[in-house]
Amino acid sequence: MATELESVGAGQSRFTLDGSPALERHLQRVCTQVAEGVAAVVSPGSLEGVLLGGGYGRGEGGVLRTPTGDEPYNDLEFYVFTRGNAVLAERRYRGKLHALGHALTPMAGIEVEFKVLTFSKLRGAGPSMFYYDLLAGHRWVVGEESLLAGCEHHREAGAIPLHEATRLLMNRCSGLLFSRERLERANFGPEEADFVGRNLAKVQLALGDAWLAAGGRYHWSCRERQQRLEAAPGTAAEADWLAAVRRHHTAGVEFKLHPVRANAGREELAARHAELSRLAREFWLALESRRLGTPFGSPRAYAESAVDKCPETSPWRNRLVNARAFGAGAAWGPRASRYPRERLLHALALLLWEPGVLAEAGGRRLLQQELHTEAADFSGLVAAYEQLWQRFN
Repeated sequence: MATELESVGAGQSRFTLDGSPALERHLQRVCTQVAEGVAAVVSPGSLEGVLLGGGYGRGEGGVLRTPTGDEPYNDLEFYVFTRGNAVLAERRYRGKLHALGHALTPMAGIEVEFKVLTFSKLRGAGPSMFYYDLLAGHRWVVGEESLLAGCEHHREAGAIPLHEATRLLMNRCSGLLFSRERLERANFGPEEADFVGRNLAKVQLALGDAWLAAGGRYHWSCRERQQRLEAAPGTAAEADWLAAVRRHHTAGVEFKLHPVRANAGREELAARHAELSRLAREFWLALESRRLGTPFGSPRAYAESAVDKCPETSPWRNRLVNARAFGAGAAWGPRASRYPRERLLHALALLLWEPGVLAEAGGRRLLQQELHTEAADFSGLVAAYEQLWQRFN
């Protein structure tokens, strides 16, 4: 494990690998504005630190080449650490920080986002891919590295649990679902093409990343993950799949570091979407069969299986979560002890990989029950899925 810890990339000196000096200065100015803005929003006695996470915090932010110079591309993700209770701090500052992000976004040229955290919550939390990425590579805007004492367990990539690979795959396959809905719209213009192209690139990266995470080989750097994926032997049964995933992962890394505005037509994007959906379907069933100890022969079988898809969660806490999400009665219904993300896992499998289910009354009812909606058409069901996904992804 020492080797893994030595490779951690905290405290990056650059925001990008090869962005122009002008872009680096611009991003530094944004950070300065963020520090000043947060100080005006969060009381001095409450503020402990501010971290820039994401690709720019890890020194691998995207560089969009334009005729007028390099521009940022990915969102800027800032984490504001406060003293006291994490829930109360979130309630107190969330709205103000959201307004600050909205105000800074035009100047930054990309979306500025804030999340409220506490160091005590971070120290007490179990391993996750999110915390690993944040701790392994970041940039201090306010504060310094000693504040992370006691959080060393988040720097161990091998400790990331298997359900985190499923969560990553679910989120990126959700992008595939949203892309399919746009591909089926009557009007498909440059904005839709760019959305689809961007989400396809995320899936290209995620297939390899999730496979590495499932095997305990994940790493904070996308370049290192690419090297590990190329070197990993895999099994004879997955050789063809892995070869395709390596090819896509290479393209995904290139897009992450040097994104471009998609200008492909609907047919070309639809063909790429179909290939990535097929690869994702194959891995989804293999990963979930392994994780849950139950063989799933199809996405339909997975969605209809009574096996708990989120066994790592607390049944009693899930009752409270369901009551808050769906009303008091949901705390005692037949699904009360199941975490709501299970609904997303089931609905995603059906909407993305079992399109024929919408032609069946029973299939539509199942989707409506999972998504807590009366919508009956594909577009309406995807909208209901997205609304639930925004809460429980």
